[in-house]
Amino acid sequence: MIRGSRVKMHLSLTLTDGTEALSTFAQEPESFVVGDGSFTPGLEETFLGRRQGDSGELLLAPEQAFGARMEENLHQLPHADFSPELTLESGVVMMFETPTGEQVPGTIVAYDDDRVSVDFNHPLAGRELTLRFEILAVEPPAAE
Repeated sequence: MIRGSRVKMHLSLTLTDGTEALSTFAQEPESFVVGDGSFTPGLEETFLGRRQGDSGELLLAPEQAFGARMEENLHQLPHADFSPELTLESGVVMMFETPTGEQVPGTIVAYDDDRVSVDFNHPLAGRELTLRFEILAVEPPAAE
């Protein structure tokens, strides 16, 4: 498997406490082109050089998966920016629009009458994960 390869595989990501965060094993396999942004660069790096039929289990450090948690991704927003009809709850993931119009998920961490604390880190950032994978098919990159 190299950059540009078309891949079909099953995978699962499990937290160190055994909680399964993602799995395709009971459903359709994941199909992607290596380097298309479907996975984080660190996760893609673990797939490079592997072949059809390969399977295994790897312990991934945060840097190999979704990166370290970054304090600068924690934001305090004015409570007045939220619709009065919206019921805020800690742990709820909501979509937010950036100044450039991009939609990004954020997790409500805490709130009071004045401020809402929102965490824009990936929910799995800073976590060690176990990756289990089974590569079903690898096609070489398309000729240009």
